[in-house]
Amino acid sequence: MLAHQAAFLELLLRYEVVRFGDFTLKSGRRSPYFVNAGQLRTGAAIDGLGQAYAAHARHAGLRCDLVFGPSYKGVPLAVSTAMAMARTGDDVGYAFDRKEAKDHGEGGVFVGTTPAAGMHVVVVDDVITSGQSIREAVELLRRAAADVIVSGVVVAVDRQERGRGDRTTLTELQEELGVGVHPLLSIRDVVTHLHGREIDGRVLVDDARAAAILEHLAAHGAK
Repeated sequence: MLAHQAAFLELLLRYEVVRFGDFTLKSGRRSPYFVNAGQLRTGAAIDGLGQAYAAHARHAGLRCDLVFGPSYKGVPLAVSTAMAMARTGDDVGYAFDRKEAKDHGEGGVFVGTTPAAGMHVVVVDDVITSGQSIREAVELLRRAAADVIVSGVVVAVDRQERGRGDRTTLTELQEELGVGVHPLLSIRDVVTHLHGREIDGRVLVDDARAAAILEHLAAHGAK
């Protein structure tokens, strides 16, 4: 695990974004872990989030003129990532979409920097589940202007669960959109890094919990 990934995992644990136990997901499926990026709701948390995303985009070699975050969860992601990039000398634009197009004032569906022809755009999102918000974001950007180039997508955590077939949603997205998707962490990364490791005096992922997560992935992950 790279330094920026380890720091990001520490951030997720500090704010209880990643929790372990017995959870019922929105789909009705039970899961031994839960990821809720909505826990990152303070200035320090969002600042750390932006730094992690910016570092991962740099590590992936993604060319960037504009950071785009799909509303609503992608809004603070786009802003904080652009701010983090500016600190290292890359003063890029940020944008997010309105749920309903504005028909007065400057109008349009974008808030912030409007995508223009030839721009390289990095899309930021939180957790890959169905991948629908990413599909919609890429389609919106490609419709916005001729030759807008989506350099890649950066997400926080890949749950590594199956999409519509036997492959992960991440793999399906990459092949469907022709765009690289770069998770800061996968759930296997999290388990491997935390298994047996003491954090603040307790082991978050012991043998039993690690086995439960791996069984969950065996049942619901890609074949």
